[in-house]
Amino acid sequence: MSDFHDFLKHQFAYIAIGEFKPGKFEEAKRLYEQAVSTYTQGFKGAYLLQEPGSDKGIAVIFWENVGDMEANHSEAYDNVLKEMTPLFTRTPTTSFYEVVCEIEPAATQDSNTDK
Repeated sequence: MSDFHDFLKHQFAYIAIGEFKPGKFEEAKRLYEQAVSTYTQGFKGAYLLQEPGSDKGIAVIFWENVGDMEANHSEAYDNVLKEMTPLFTRTPTTSFYEVVCEIEPAATQDSNTDK
């Protein structure tokens, strides 16, 4: 029965969409990696996306539940955020989403198998 309960559990995604001042994306990326490295409880993974040829980006951070993000708020995180804030052209747009569908790639046969 626990497999069924695990199936019913959904992850949550914190999404931040923003733009950095010209030439500041690499510095922001370094700070993002530093901030994410402080996460522990309930942290499920993170992505940082960059629009090619620009300083626009999207951060996606997956959590087991909404409370875990709040529980991971720390002084180290605050310090990184203070460093990152002046790099933005304006305050990023942020939202929480529930992951309601996850599609994994289909398993493929090894191309080297005998026929």
